[in-house]
Amino acid sequence: MTTPRAFSFLKSLRLQFRSSEAALIVLAILVGLGAGSLTLVQAGIAHLIQQMFYGAEIDRLSASSAIPPLRLLALPIGGALLAGLAYATRRRAHAPIDVVEANALHGGAIPFKDSVLVAAQTIISNGTGASVGLEAAYAQMGGGWASILGQWLRLRRADMRILVGAGAGAAVGAAFGAPLTGAFYAFEIVIGAYTPAAIAPVAAAALAAVLTIRAFGLPAYLIALPSAHAITTTDYFIYAALGVVCAVVGILLMRTVTVIETRVRRSSIPDAVRPVIGGLLLIPIAWYSPQALSAGHGALHLDLTVQISLGFLATILFLKMSASAISLGFGFRGGLFFASLFLGSLLGQIYAGLFALVPGFVQIDPTDAALVGMAALAVSVVGGPMTMSMLILESTHDFALTGTAITAALCASTLVREKFGFSFSTWRLHTRGENIRSARDVGWVKSLTAGRMMRSGLPTVEQSTSVEEFRRRFPLGAVSRVVLTAREGSYAGLVPTPAAFAADVDVTASVASLATLQDSMLKPDQDIVAVMKAFEDYEADDLVVVDASQQVLGIVGEKYVRRRYVAEMEKALRELFGES
Repeated sequence: MTTPRAFSFLKSLRLQFRSSEAALIVLAILVGLGAGSLTLVQAGIAHLIQQMFYGAEIDRLSASSAIPPLRLLALPIGGALLAGLAYATRRRAHAPIDVVEANALHGGAIPFKDSVLVAAQTIISNGTGASVGLEAAYAQMGGGWASILGQWLRLRRADMRILVGAGAGAAVGAAFGAPLTGAFYAFEIVIGAYTPAAIAPVAAAALAAVLTIRAFGLPAYLIALPSAHAITTTDYFIYAALGVVCAVVGILLMRTVTVIETRVRRSSIPDAVRPVIGGLLLIPIAWYSPQALSAGHGALHLDLTVQISLGFLATILFLKMSASAISLGFGFRGGLFFASLFLGSLLGQIYAGLFALVPGFVQIDPTDAALVGMAALAVSVVGGPMTMSMLILESTHDFALTGTAITAALCASTLVREKFGFSFSTWRLHTRGENIRSARDVGWVKSLTAGRMMRSGLPTVEQSTSVEEFRRRFPLGAVSRVVLTAREGSYAGLVPTPAAFAADVDVTASVASLATLQDSMLKPDQDIVAVMKAFEDYEADDLVVVDASQQVLGIVGEKYVRRRYVAEMEKALRELFGES
């Protein structure tokens, strides 16, 4: 039981965090410490599962030379575990909310059970060898931990979103031992904007998480080689073209995952069996090359340090893309963050190898091309050009190479946004019916509906009423328009009052002859964007809101809706820049 003194302390603590930017930074440091610790724990559990199924001698699963066929049964076993977890949580009312969706639509609020479920599904998938990474679990738990603190302290919506972004970015930064990467991940992927109010909390959280990981002696997640030669002006054009190639491959990968997932869902295969079948389909791919398994950390390091033929690189590229598409399409949980880095490194080496086949043509270093390809393909799939560029900088400490990586990343990002329009995380939300392109806060749009903006208590008249009777009941100047209803009370149109007083109107005729917008109406759950589009489509100044049985609920005016939209936009921008 909370004592009055304890209650008073908690209240003052909440007020402090709600009113002080310095207090929010302190809270962000606490979030970063927790995110780093949670990342360490999740990585340990996933590696323990891999050791249990594939043998304790395996340090990095994807770097194994070969795996005994019986051990590959871990893949369908993992699918069965996911099916069991899905059955245990079958009564859930909605799909788990991830950090991007939470910040875009829910003001940063993430139920704790959702974070645990996403993390458990991802760890099982990665631990049993599915071709997915753990970054989704890291970001989910980091953001979820921040959301718990924020909800407990009753932070404002803008502060909550910053804190959730800081938690997710800190977790990713801890995974790679790269605080700048984590900070830009928070800005570009989870918060959706660079803002002065977010810089200090996000940076503090990322640094705290990375220091936590280093305190436990965990090595860098990504081991890459520095640039092999000086970068020239020509290299910028060559790597810009590589960025375009990576964008095409990234779009192909995202489309493939979606096609497989859609067809599997529409098939007659029961939900509980799909991950098991997916695991069985992965066995021949993994048997041919273990490099297609898990996220690909070991394989990436191996392929960067060993001379490999073009044919083998192309084969691994195809197998890894296939394995990732099958894993996600058949119900394994995880992300494509590290998988896209690995695929980008393969594509970059292939790109450099093709240049080497042309006599007298300019040559590029395969390691440089691999690193630039990593950034460009990861941007194509995950998004965040500065996030991936900072990853290259923190991995190589080479500013010149980072410049070419930024060039390729921006080219890739531009092409993907132009021809595809989404990152993988927002594309998955799009396939579920959410039309969002980033984590920028649009939750207020969803909550500002026609039902909330309408005015009730409208004057109504039955459609069989004569014009003469209408004039008597609604004198000119009393009301501007009257809602017309059918005999059963359903909506039948709007009657402008001045139209009933026109000189050429037959006063004995039914007022229904003056009705307008008979088939133009709004539903109470339509959001403000849909409402404004309806005004444009119907060319109307006012629209009536009706329920499922066409009964009139209220009316909405275009001028009011547009004023409300502008006001809410200004409010959202003030919150975004910390001015509210």
